[in-house]
Amino acid sequence: MTRLSVEMLAADPVEPITSAGHAQLGIAVLAGIAVIVLLITKFKMHAFLALTIGSLALGAFAGAPLDKVITSFSTGLGSTVAGVGVLIALGAILGKLLADSGGADQIVDTILAKASPRSMPWAMVLIASVIGLPLFFEVGIVLLIPVVLMVAKRGNYSLMRIGVPALAGLSVMHALIPPHPGPLVAVDAVKANLGLTLALGVLVAIPTVIIAGPLFSKVAARWVDVQAPERMLPARPSEDLTNRPGFGATLATILLPVMLMLSKALVDIIIDDPAHTVQRVFDVIGSPLIALLAAVIVGMFTLGRPAGFTKDRLSTTVEKGLMPIAGILLIVGAGGGFKQTLIDSGVGQMILDISKDWSIPALLLAWLIAVAIRLATGSATVATISAAGLVAPLAADMSTTHTALLVLAIGSGSVFFSHVNDAGFWLVKEYFGLSVGQTLKTWSVMETIISVVGGGLVLLLSLII
Repeated sequence: MTRLSVEMLAADPVEPITSAGHAQLGIAVLAGIAVIVLLITKFKMHAFLALTIGSLALGAFAGAPLDKVITSFSTGLGSTVAGVGVLIALGAILGKLLADSGGADQIVDTILAKASPRSMPWAMVLIASVIGLPLFFEVGIVLLIPVVLMVAKRGNYSLMRIGVPALAGLSVMHALIPPHPGPLVAVDAVKANLGLTLALGVLVAIPTVIIAGPLFSKVAARWVDVQAPERMLPARPSEDLTNRPGFGATLATILLPVMLMLSKALVDIIIDDPAHTVQRVFDVIGSPLIALLAAVIVGMFTLGRPAGFTKDRLSTTVEKGLMPIAGILLIVGAGGGFKQTLIDSGVGQMILDISKDWSIPALLLAWLIAVAIRLATGSATVATISAAGLVAPLAADMSTTHTALLVLAIGSGSVFFSHVNDAGFWLVKEYFGLSVGQTLKTWSVMETIISVVGGGLVLLLSLII
């Protein structure tokens, strides 16, 4: 959310929708979440509809007038989409350019050409982490699956030795690193500094992805020793292209928004004077909107032009990049509506009041809430959005650093133990040709390792900085 929109909301806050007691509010929260879980898991309802109905149910159980509940939900939906909707759209366009131009394949082929058989799991985690920066998790899986299966088959590797590092790289990026939807929404909800969150996210992500990827893959390969299934070897996106963009240009384009946002965070720390010309310049070029917009525009020249894309082809690529994110935007928006309903009903304040009597750290509480919602709904994005709304009041008295760590604690909790109610679980199972039990022993355990290690590192950093 922009600074202006934050000030506008602060100047004209939404009227609280209820003044129910803690007991009633607690029951209302559990009932609202139960409705969402039931609709998603039992009735297979789209998360957008489930979150919308769950928000109304929460208000009704809290004894609030439905017109005020609707206003709160609509306000939250609008402010969330305004804050992160454009960023998600720009990220989707950049990811589509990367895939269709053959840039992703260029990154993959260059790294694999320099990797020895012994270092192949490390090469896979590097590939997935770099490509996973601008891509949504599901898109990243579809893009990397041909590479994982090809490498495993040609090198006669265990599928888990190659696949787990790739999945770990994608999942860690999805949970911890903006501009992925979950971290972006959490940053917006708790008013964290995006550049600092990105910097600390990278710091947490590196050891997390090493432990959950190359190191765990050794264990996973012993538990589930399977080879790449022939039937699932799809064509690569760039096979019909005559030319592809260069490795250096592709890598620079992917990293451009990250470097711009990190530069802004660094300048803010060094100068710390909002009136200073240099800081004002970096406040603009390092804002997520400008950073991602710059990457998209640069990508049209560094990715599209070398691949021989005409103006019409570029326009088509942008259009195709935007089409799949309609559902994601609606889910994120409805999640923001649910968050605002929680806040306006007084649930956030209730958690703040109750947590004062507990000895549990706020970061651990945020992680536990995200874990509980993740286990119940199966959606990391829903878990992140809902947990951020619940713990947002805890950030009011936190330092800038700890607010950023709060976002990472929520993100870590949001990927805990993926199981049968998670679409990602079935995606991995089918692509890799695993049984349900084998998927639980590999993918689900890997997700749990990411969650626990990431959460542990966040708590450790909170004691140091």
